[in-house]
Amino acid sequence: MAEEREAAFGLAHFRRGGKVRRLAVIGAGYVGLVSAACFADFGNEVVCVDTDAARIDGLRRLKMPFYEPGLLDLVRRNTAESRLTFSTSVADAVARAEVVFIAVGTPASRSGEADLSGVRAVARQIAANMRSYKLIVQKSTVPVGTGAMVRSIVRRYCRKGVSFDVASNPEFLREGSAIENFMRPDRVVIGTWSKKAESMLSEIYAPLYLIETPMVKTTVETAELIKYAANVFLATKVSFINEMARLCETLGADVQVVAKAVGLDRRIGPKFLHAGPGIGGSCLPKDTAALVRFAEAAGHRLLIPRAVQAINKSQRTFVLEKIEKALGGLKGKTVGVLGLSFKPETDDVRDSPAVYVTKAMLSRGARVRVFDPAAMQAARALLPRADYCKNAYEVCRGASGLVIFTEWNEFRRLDLARVKGLLKRPVMVDLRNVYEPDELRAMGFKYFGVGRPHKTG
Repeated sequence: MAEEREAAFGLAHFRRGGKVRRLAVIGAGYVGLVSAACFADFGNEVVCVDTDAARIDGLRRLKMPFYEPGLLDLVRRNTAESRLTFSTSVADAVARAEVVFIAVGTPASRSGEADLSGVRAVARQIAANMRSYKLIVQKSTVPVGTGAMVRSIVRRYCRKGVSFDVASNPEFLREGSAIENFMRPDRVVIGTWSKKAESMLSEIYAPLYLIETPMVKTTVETAELIKYAANVFLATKVSFINEMARLCETLGADVQVVAKAVGLDRRIGPKFLHAGPGIGGSCLPKDTAALVRFAEAAGHRLLIPRAVQAINKSQRTFVLEKIEKALGGLKGKTVGVLGLSFKPETDDVRDSPAVYVTKAMLSRGARVRVFDPAAMQAARALLPRADYCKNAYEVCRGASGLVIFTEWNEFRRLDLARVKGLLKRPVMVDLRNVYEPDELRAMGFKYFGVGRPHKTG
C-alpha cells in the first residue's frame, strides 16, 4: 500500500533523487494551507506563513482552522517528517525559500471587485526581504493584470540587482475534496513570462506527470483568466438548471429527468446540473462578480455572467417563497433546517443560500431550529437567533415542516418514519431533491422538491 501511495502522489520520484525545492506559502487559509500540505507531501520543504499568530499556534498544535476531510492527517504526517513547518515571519520564509506562493485572501468589495490589498502588502514584504533570485507565484484567485501589478511592486521595492520572476498558478480546489483535487487534478495551469519560471514550476509539479496530468503552460494573463472562466462556467451550469427547474414546476415536468438526459450528452456532462437553492461559498459568486467588474473596467459588458448573478439572486427568493407556501406562512411557525454550509463536507457558510434564507425566515417571524454536521460554529455569528440542535431529529421535534438545504450524506438516510412522528406537520421541503417524491407522499408527507411536479397527496 505504501508503494502504491508513493507512486500515486509522486514521493517515489523524490526518494530516487528528484529535486527537492524550498517553498514558502504565504497565507494559511483554505488555499494556502491545503497547497502547503500537499506540496510538502510531494517531498518539498515547505513553510506556511500567516500573520494570524493564533492560527499558526493552532496549526503547530495540529488544530485545523477549518473542516476539510483528510487535511489533519496530511498536516500531521508532513510536520512529523519535518517537511512542513508554520511561521508568522514572512521575512524568514522568503529568505530561505526558492519559490514563494502568494495565497492570501481576495474578498469581494461592495462593488464586487476583488480586494487586492492583501496581495499588494505581501508583494511589498517579499520584495523587502529578497536577497537572491525568487520565483513569486500567485496562487490566489485574482483579476487579470494582478501578476503585472505584483511584478511592478516587487521591482519598485526590492534591492537593486536582485532578480525575480512572477508566475500565475491558479488553484482548482473544491471544498470537501481539496486534497484529492490537488493530488489528482484535472489539469495544472502554469502561467509565466520566462522559460526559467516555467521550468521551475513544472519541476515542482513533476510528481503529477507520473499520473499523466495535463499541464497547460501559457502566459500569466491567460492563466489568470482561466480560473475565472472555469468558475463562472460552472456557476452558469448551476444557474441554467435552476431556471429549467422553475420552468419544470410551471409545466409539470421533472428537472431530475431533464438534467439526467441533458447530462448524458458528452458535450455537456452531468456535473453541476443539480437544481437547488442556488450557488454559494467563497468562490463561484465572488468570482462571477469579479469577472463582471474587471471585464467592465476593460470595456466589455459580459451578458452571461450578469444573468448568472440575477438568476442566483432570484433563486433564493424563489426558495424562500416555496418554503413559505409549503408551510402556509412563516409567522409563528417553527421551521426545521438541515444544513447550513453551502455544500457538504465543509464548514464554509460564506454566501450560503441556507444562511440567507434562514435569516429571511427569522425576519418574517419564524422560529428556526438548525443542525449541520460541521458548520454550526461558523453559522452562529451570522444566525444568532436560530436554535441550534444536536442532530437532525432534534431539529424535527415539534417543527411545522423540515427543510433540507445541504445534501450531507447523513441527511440522505434519515429514519423517515421517525421524522414524520417528530414533526408537528409532515411537510418536507427538499431543496436538494435528495428523496423520491412518491416514496415520501406514500408515507403521508407533503413533499416539495425543486423542479419536480407538485402534488400534495
